[in-house]
Amino acid sequence: MKNPKDVGDDDIYDPQFVANLFDRCSSSYRRWSAISSFGFISLWRYQCVNRLIPPAHTGSIAVDLMAGTGEVWPHLLRRFPDLGTITALDISHRMHLEAVDRLHGKYADMITHIEADALRTDLPSDYADLVISTFGLKTFDRDHQSVLAKQIARILKPGGSFALIEASDPKGWMLRPFYRFYLDRILPQIERFFLKGAKDFSMIGTYTRNYGDSTHMAEALREAGLSVTLKNHFFGCATSVAGYRPVKR
Repeated sequence: MKNPKDVGDDDIYDPQFVANLFDRCSSSYRRWSAISSFGFISLWRYQCVNRLIPPAHTGSIAVDLMAGTGEVWPHLLRRFPDLGTITALDISHRMHLEAVDRLHGKYADMITHIEADALRTDLPSDYADLVISTFGLKTFDRDHQSVLAKQIARILKPGGSFALIEASDPKGWMLRPFYRFYLDRILPQIERFFLKGAKDFSMIGTYTRNYGDSTHMAEALREAGLSVTLKNHFFGCATSVAGYRPVKR
């Protein structure tokens, strides 16, 4: 069953809707996401990278799904200095351009950019030593998450590891009402004031409420044959799943 749409008659999980959304906010994404998260987004990316298992060889391949403007790449390159290449996959054309123009020109020879839907990528099977995604899962409903889990299991090499993190809805946390008020009421007003009436980053409230947490993604990854552990970050304001593809003997 799909999650509710919540935004007029638009299907907020339709790939074209998501691509257009991130095309519009691409130029502000890096700065605004850092401000609106009070800096937690950088910490959570760092923590996500630390959940990856180091490859046993140099020159390994990392795949960054829903790569955005590539904020996770410095964390990856510091953690794995012998990394060979990063394959950056994102459905938004503008996100790829911003990644090169604003942040990562010096990494150009290491980054392969692929403009594609992560659910339909034609990356080869057994391709990646590492798969990571930071804050892209919320744009998939539960059916899509199951498809994505199968794609991750397919492109990972046996023994390869993955780590995925997403902003979540911390149900049960005593301060959740304030957290939800910030996402649902305050953030949209700040965005309209500072970003000329934009309503793109305010979609975070809708997406996180629908997403809940990474429990379903963890189940989908297990069903796809991967070893998985689920972790809460800052009282469940973000949740991550990490693990590896078992080696068959």
